[in-house]
Amino acid sequence: MSANSELYQKHIYVSEDDLDDQEHVNNVRYVQWIQDVAQEHWETRASEEQKAGLAWVVVRHEIDYKMEALLNDEILLETRIIDTTHVTSLREVVIKNNNSGKLLAKAKTTWCLLDQKTKKPQRISDELKQIFQ
Repeated sequence: MSANSELYQKHIYVSEDDLDDQEHVNNVRYVQWIQDVAQEHWETRASEEQKAGLAWVVVRHEIDYKMEALLNDEILLETRIIDTTHVTSLREVVIKNNNSGKLLAKAKTTWCLLDQKTKKPQRISDELKQIFQ
């Protein structure tokens, strides 16, 4: 799978709960947004059967923080699958200020597919890859 996979977008607004002592979005919140948008993308594309039998877990986050986000900023989260292996998927998340278009952060996260019952890695089938095309 390549960067030609489906681009999924979500808009959010920075709230007081997102801020740290310096009055900008806490780095931990970016990690939460990265996980949330990936999960939401999966939830909107996977079948009920797939969601019941499979789960994704993070094995690696790589995040570059570029600019701060402040209270009430409108944030655009964009995500897509950029590569897959036998049991892992590499997902990119781009976080921008929606009004200025400026890049706030960019992440690459490696997710491993698990069987819900056994909790063991599960092969990523061609059928599963297709839901993100």
